Amino acid sequence: MCIRDRSNLTANELASKLKSGELSSVDLCNKYLERIKKFEPEVKAWAHLDKKLLLEKAEEADNYRKSGKPLGPLHGMPVAIKDIIGTYDMPTECGTVFRKKMSSSQDSEIVNLLKNSGAIIMGKTATTELAYIHPCKTTNPHDYTRTPGGSSSGSAAVIASHMAHLSIGSQTAGSTIRPASYCGVVGYKPSYGLISRSGVLKVSDKLDTIGLFGKTVKDVALLAKCLIKKDLHDPATVYFSADDILEVCDKGPVFEPKFIFYKTDKWKDINKKSQQAFEFLIKNFKKNIEVFDTPSYFKDIPKYLQIIHETDMANNFQVYYKKDKTKLSKEMREAISRGMKYSAKEYADASDFMQQSYDSYSEVFEDYHGVITPSSSGVADKGLKSTGSSDFQKNWTYMGLPAISLPLLTGENDLPLGVQLVGNKLDDLRFLGTANWLEKNCKDEG
Repeated sequence: MCIRDRSNLTANELASKLKSGELSSVDLCNKYLERIKKFEPEVKAWAHLDKKLLLEKAEEADNYRKSGKPLGPLHGMPVAIKDIIGTYDMPTECGTVFRKKMSSSQDSEIVNLLKNSGAIIMGKTATTELAYIHPCKTTNPHDYTRTPGGSSSGSAAVIASHMAHLSIGSQTAGSTIRPASYCGVVGYKPSYGLISRSGVLKVSDKLDTIGLFGKTVKDVALLAKCLIKKDLHDPATVYFSADDILEVCDKGPVFEPKFIFYKTDKWKDINKKSQQAFEFLIKNFKKNIEVFDTPSYFKDIPKYLQIIHETDMANNFQVYYKKDKTKLSKEMREAISRGMKYSAKEYADASDFMQQSYDSYSEVFEDYHGVITPSSSGVADKGLKSTGSSDFQKNWTYMGLPAISLPLLTGENDLPLGVQLVGNKLDDLRFLGTANWLEKNCKDEG
């Protein structure tokens, strides 16, 4: 089987071949390393990659399989993880000079769960400074002169360039959905509280969510199956069974789904060709999609999210700010400075509005399966000095809702354009089934 063939396989198909012994982990890792050698000089998606360690772990996985012992769902599968996720045997630099060559004292809970499922930690993907907005070195695999998106840019780029089939990122505002849209891959932000953040860089406890990347909805569902678990070290996590997630995903919705399409007040900022692509989608699914004006309370959410985001960063990153703020980017210094100035009342009001806005939004699910919106304000921005706008992701992050970007459209210059599906809180199994339905039916429609 050639590299191209393997690139076209899904993670689920690869996992099956690895489990049966039809494909060895060593062989798969060597093919990844070939692609890394070819594409990494331009894409620059990796923060840390130990080729020797990777192949050693792959050989261990192959030998374990040959022993006949029980195998986990990701046995022998390499998974790339964002460089804010703690590991004891690799650096966790978080995109800042303050943590240069520093590793964590122990593995994060995510890493423990991946290893328990049989996965191999492939390496660390590049991230923006402290997972905020100052760009890192990564470029967009579809056009090296364009941004790959926000802080999980490396995790999206390795999937887009076929240097991995599965990767993990995070989202505090829009850092999973936007890179997925720009890079043309599937990016899934689960409901807040489903996946542990223990051992992961804390940006904002109220907003931080782990993000999952793959080529298909079922690929990210496979990752979710391994990672959704209550963690006593992360009080935000809830008890939630994901054992049947792949079966529910396959089955899809019981009835043909109905969606709301929100253009939002930012619709005018989208390039004309990208607008036309979404209008084509609406036309093709006119019996499934109803177009609505944006709810009035949405206009307040970006302001409140910013208050929480920047206040929490001021608290969590003050050690770096006080040590030597000149080593922080201008964007980070300004955000921390603003965060120090918000009052306790402003923070409390911003926190209280989370529940109020969700209570209003949840009424949607009395009649609809979900909300469809653009994943981003268009295709990837030209240039590498910005990570793009998070306007189309903030609302859903703020309310803790599951969201997924599906690479279903193309915009100007034939670049990827994601379609964002948003579901109800903690209804992720049914939500992924609906996302899988949309993915399949869009492919059928061409």
